[in-house]
Amino acid sequence: MHRFFILALRAGIVAAILVGLFGQIVVIPTTAADQVDRFPPYAPFAAPYVTVAVVGVACVQVALVAVWMLLAMVRRDALFSPRAFRWVDTLIGASVVATLLALGVTGHLALAEIPSPGDGMQVIGALGAALASVGVGAAFAMLVVVMRGLLRKATDLQTEMAEVV
Repeated sequence: MHRFFILALRAGIVAAILVGLFGQIVVIPTTAADQVDRFPPYAPFAAPYVTVAVVGVACVQVALVAVWMLLAMVRRDALFSPRAFRWVDTLIGASVVATLLALGVTGHLALAEIPSPGDGMQVIGALGAALASVGVGAAFAMLVVVMRGLLRKATDLQTEMAEVV
């Protein structure tokens, strides 16, 4: 892979991690506090949902660190090694945890009696977003599992070729 692409991807990863930190520290708690100020019946839901959101962003950050490490292995031409599987498994684990968090939120929104100002469309919109997150997360996890299988086959083939040569 060309050096420029690796540097560009790393810059994007650093930016995404920093934006995630800003979201975890400032945006998520502030938004939750603002919503509770505007509609006090949301108060019992603020802390659990803030916790889930912060942990969800942390899952994305862990996945980004795994991608960073895989990029480092690509740069050293060491991707087809057993160490790569640890980082791919980390990526799968982070996506599964984030998907399970979204599934929990979806279930809670679907089953709990959550008060809503106005006509209740806020809860329906949140339910739709959570359900979409579950679908995207599950699809991503399955895609990475398939890619892990391809990495396994490529690693086995490279090992086999090295033994022949």
